[in-house]
Formats: sequence, structure tokens, C-alpha cells
Amino acid sequence: MSVTDPPYVLAVVGAGPRGVGVLERLGANAAELLGGRRLVVHLVDPFPAGAGRVWRFEQSPLLRMNSMPEDVTVFTDDTMRIDGPIRPGPSLIEWARLVRSGGLDTGIDDSLRVELEALQSDHFPTRRLQSAYLAWFHRKVRAELPAGIQVVEHRTRAVRLEDGEPQSLWLADRAEPLAVDAVLFTVGHLDAEPDEREAALADFAARHDLAYYPAGYTADVDYSAIEPGETVLVRGFGLAFVDLMLLLTEGRGGRFEEQACGGLKYHPSGAEPVVHVGSRRGVPYHAKIGYRLRGKPLRLPKFFDAHAIERLCAAPGRIDFRRDVWPLISKEIAWSYYSELFTAHPERVRMDFDVFADTFADTAPGELDALVARAVPAPDDRLDLDHLDRPMAGKDFGTAEEYGKELRDYVEADLSRRADPEYSADLGAFTALLSVMGQLPALVQTGRLDAVSQLSDLDGWFLGFFSYFASGPPPRRLEELLALQEAGLVSFLGSDMRVSADEERRVFVASGASFPGETEAQTLVEARLPEPSVTRASDGLLRQLHADGALGEESVLDPVTGERLLAGRIHTRVSDGRMLDGEGRPHPRRFALGPHTSARSAGAFTRPRTNALPFRQNDVVAREILKLIP
Repeated sequence: MSVTDPPYVLAVVGAGPRGVGVLERLGANAAELLGGRRLVVHLVDPFPAGAGRVWRFEQSPLLRMNSMPEDVTVFTDDTMRIDGPIRPGPSLIEWARLVRSGGLDTGIDDSLRVELEALQSDHFPTRRLQSAYLAWFHRKVRAELPAGIQVVEHRTRAVRLEDGEPQSLWLADRAEPLAVDAVLFTVGHLDAEPDEREAALADFAARHDLAYYPAGYTADVDYSAIEPGETVLVRGFGLAFVDLMLLLTEGRGGRFEEQACGGLKYHPSGAEPVVHVGSRRGVPYHAKIGYRLRGKPLRLPKFFDAHAIERLCAAPGRIDFRRDVWPLISKEIAWSYYSELFTAHPERVRMDFDVFADTFADTAPGELDALVARAVPAPDDRLDLDHLDRPMAGKDFGTAEEYGKELRDYVEADLSRRADPEYSADLGAFTALLSVMGQLPALVQTGRLDAVSQLSDLDGWFLGFFSYFASGPPPRRLEELLALQEAGLVSFLGSDMRVSADEERRVFVASGASFPGETEAQTLVEARLPEPSVTRASDGLLRQLHADGALGEESVLDPVTGERLLAGRIHTRVSDGRMLDGEGRPHPRRFALGPHTSARSAGAFTRPRTNALPFRQNDVVAREILKLIP
């Protein structure tokens, strides 16, 4: 191609941190793969490029990240195992320090100055400050692109895509389509229309003049119709609930006060409803850990690595997640946990670490209890994954008040443990879980997982456990929860929460397994993100592609019934991110990245120095796109 030839045209649908991350990789790989050719990149997103929807500046300043700034980066580093070049840059805390010292001209909003000046590595920044970091990253990426790459931004939605040479991409604000050679979807979590169960509850609410809020991104839902003093049922005790809790209390004028004896006291404004919350576990997500590892550094993965996955696949028959995979994962978690315990707190064990490590490696996953009992005298120092997963299982309480007291004790103990470096073994378990998440796409790609097991165990139980243990809120959020319970504005419905639509009483009725009794309400909120579903996607473009057969919904074949079960995610080839059509055929010039694709990747940014999977995926896809340019 000469300079007079038309450029190759790429559309990136979704210009948040993932889309801009791929743009960065396009620029980084251009010297090797672009040569003297030209590339035009159209970034399409109704929200600001860089921050995107979730991290946009225009949201409540009460909403914070669930990560500390030392644990957030958008840059590759020398731990990365990628084919493209490493382009290091500052983490969020390093960026904040550069801004404070005058080393960067960011044009940061004045409303963030106080937070920026006070920010420390172990704080939890507002999402608005993260928005400023991502906006700076976007500007930096654009400024450093080589001359052969041009970027055009469109603050609008992509609404239709038709195949051809080139493809035609229609935007909401243009009469004529963009002519594009390749398309990359970086769509994040998929919004979805209500499923059958939610639709039935919405219909019940409409018939009886009640209020029902289906699953959705909390910051985008209007809860203003919820009246002061109203009883509200909330199903879900994770991060979506934490956002909801703040918006309905402090967001309505209430105030938290630090107490001299510790903890918080809440001063109501009078505009708050009374929230009754429950979930399957009946407890909130664990607080984020506030300390660093203190023991001998580990190289992970060790027991759940590529070789282990190869061995699983070499055995005949389908792979069952609980039976075949979870034992390896649990051993990986235990290895990292006990390695930290032995090397950071040797006074609490009674076996030489080398002896323990050799015996541990030779012991089957299900037979580790005897070794641990000999080596770790205190039960509180032993890792019990079953209890961690379901801490209220088997516990019965006579009243809601008794359960509330138990849950307060549980949350206070969690806050204490997650702040005490004497329990740094918990952080060891956390790092192992991060390693495991990086290995799972390779397992899924083999296609050997049993269909039902993949949907119920991997996509259901395990990913839920990961979020509950490793992706919880800042500790202050749990302190605020306790203060709100003390103020009588939050109460707990227990584990195995059930909700029914009572036609006779014309109300929603909630109950649980932890104590007898029911709670009635005229408002029910689903505090969670929607489950992935291409079929029910709110995005019109994805629905159109699926209806045309051009976009497949990931599915698995039930070997017993022969039925194809939908997994909900955008069907992609995990190895290179190419989108698969309804027949499972890869499109040569369409790609998709994100948590709701077959790759099941984590967020668009990650911890520094972790060989992060999203960055590896970004590099692979960027190189694939550049190789398409004639």
C-alpha cells in the first residue's frame, strides 16, 4: 500500500478503558506490523472516551472504587508475557503523585483537588478521580500514536452493522454508514432486558401499583420514586447493594460521623427508606484487604497451570468443574495461603516450611486436612473454603434480631481480620484466586467442560465466590452498613433469601432460611448486574447481529440430553478474540473483548506486575488487526 492508497479502517465500538487499551496496543505494535501503511480508528461510544460509561465523571461523588490506587494500572510492565513491546506507565497512585508534583498537566477538575492532594496508596478513590486518570490515559495514547494511525471519535451509539467489503456500520447520529474494514466490540458487561422471572415480577408490580427494579447498573437507575420511610426489599448483598445503600442514605442528605470509640454513627436526614437486604449467603462481600504480603514471594500458578489443564484434557470423558477442576483450584489457593502463613508467621506453625511444601505437593487435594492439622495448630489459621463460601450455612436463629446480632459480629470480625497483617495469609489466598482467573479462559477454550457444570459451577458458583471473597467493598462501606443497621435503616433477611409475589395481599413477600417470619413490601430491588445474555441484550446492535445469525451466543452441549444450553456470553474464539457467528464460524474481521465474552476476562485495568490477562488479550487482538492490513 502506498501513501495514496486508502487507509485500513477499524471501528472500535466501546471507547472505555478496554477500547483505549487496545488503541494503545495498536500504537505499540505499529512499528513492527504497520510498516508504512495507514490505519484509521473510529472510536464509537456515547460516553466519554477513556472513562466510558462506568467510570464517567458525571456520577455521584459518593461512589468509590473497590480498589486501592496502588493496585490500579492501565499500562503494561515487564511481567507481561506478550509478543508486543512493553510500554510502562504510572499506576493510579503514581499518576496522582505526578500531578501533585506538577509533573503532569492533566487539566484536572477543581472538584477533585482536595481528594487528589490527600490520596494515599491505601485509600479507595472516587470513581470520578479514576475517570480523570482514564481521561489522561486516553489523551496520552492519542498523543503518542505513530503518524500512520489516525483516530476519529464519535460520541454516539452504533446501531447497525452489515457485512461486506467493506462492512457498513451505522451510527445513531449519521444518515450514512461508516465504511469499515474491521470491527472490535469492547462492550463491558452486557445490559439485558428482564428475564422471564423478572418480567413476571414486573407484571405483578404493574398490576398492583407496586415498584419493581430489575437487575441493572445501580448508578444508572433512578430510585427517586422510593419514598422516605418506605419498606424496601433488596435482593443481593454485593457491590451493587453497596452503591444502592449509599445512594438511598448519604445520597439523600444523611451523614456519617466518626465516633471517638471507633466505628461510625449515622445521622438520618428523614428522606431514607428502610432497607431489608438478603441474598443466597446472607452476608455482604468481604471487605478489601488493607495490608501487603509479608512472606516469601511465590511464582504462581503452581498446581492449576497449563500443564494441569493439559492433564485434565488428556483424560477421557467430560470435565466436571466441581469434581475435576475445583480440587486443583482449591490446592492452588491453599498453597498460596499456607506459603504466606509459614514464611510470614513461622511462630504459628510447627513444621519446617520445606518439609511442609514437599509433603503438600505430593498430597492429593482432598487429603490435605491431615497435613494441615499436624502443621497448623490454631483452627483460626486453617483455611476452610467451605465455611468461607457459606458462613451462615446450618445456622438457625429464632428471630431477625438474633440474626442481625450474628451478622454484626461477622462483619466486625471480617473488618478486623482484613485490617490485621497477622492474617496476611488471606492475601495469599487472594493472589492465588487472581492467578486462577488468568488460567480459566484456556480451560474453557478446550471445550471439554461438562455443559451443566460450566454453567452452574464455573459461571455460577465459582465466579460468584471469586467476587464475594476477592472483589468486595472498601472497609468503610461495611462500617457504614453497621451504622445504618444501628440507626434502624437497614435490616437483614438472612441466607437463601426467597421472594414471592403474593396476589392475595398484593405485596412482595421475602423470607429466608436463617430465621422464621416474612417481610412485606411494595418495592423490590434486584441489587445486581444482569446475567450475560446476547438474546436479551439491551443493545440494539448486538440484538440485530444475533437475529441475523452473525453473532453467536456462547452455548454448551448437554451430553446427556443433546440440548444446547446458552451461556449468555458473546461467542468468541478465546485464542484471538474473533467473534463467532450462529454456526460457530469465526469472522475474519470482527472481534470482541470483555467480561461477557467467551474469554470471561476481568476488568479493563488491573494490578501492576501481575501479567494481567486483559492486557495480554488486548495485545493479541491488536496484533491480529494489524496483520489484516494489506
